[in-house]
Amino acid sequence: MKTKPFAIAALSLAILELCLLPASWMLSVVFPDSGLRSLLGSEGVRWLLGRYTDMIAGRPLACLLLLSVAWGCASSCGISRVFRRHALLQYRERIAFASVASLSVVYIAVLAWLTLMPHAVLLSVTGDLFPSPFSASLIPVLSFGVCLVSVVYGIVSGRFRTVTDVYRSLFCGISIAAPIFFLYILLIQLYYSFMFVIG
Repeated sequence: MKTKPFAIAALSLAILELCLLPASWMLSVVFPDSGLRSLLGSEGVRWLLGRYTDMIAGRPLACLLLLSVAWGCASSCGISRVFRRHALLQYRERIAFASVASLSVVYIAVLAWLTLMPHAVLLSVTGDLFPSPFSASLIPVLSFGVCLVSVVYGIVSGRFRTVTDVYRSLFCGISIAAPIFFLYILLIQLYYSFMFVIG
């Protein structure tokens, strides 16, 4: 992953945050009746330091983490080779693909049973699919499915030979997505800082 665009975006977000600090103070002084709050005042400093962890540890971070785990696992198991044109698959790869195809059908059938049947467990109280417990857990369910299929494919095809190989595949996506994580921290901090200033 090329990090230069992420570095430029991170620098831009950091500059915007640094500009927002004095701008919020100046605007709150010039327009005292506007309801704008200063990040440099006592209330702003208490809010920023006291709520910083809560700002970062939200649903988007959990989704980003799960998606990066799924991406890393899928990219390291070698299943992408199946979808390349003119790729000659070895015997173990064909067996692995047949295994994950069967597993995918079973996984989708279980999800359908949990969501499409009358009074299904993952439907909302009113019987809707959106919003419901299923829609709230869509990213974790998809990430788990991708990881499950990828691990099975990697083991059956011989790409993963030890538990260490499986474990390494589960965290390699996090290292690939590390620039996005840092960008997320800066972006969410700027967003919540702006929302604090405007009230």
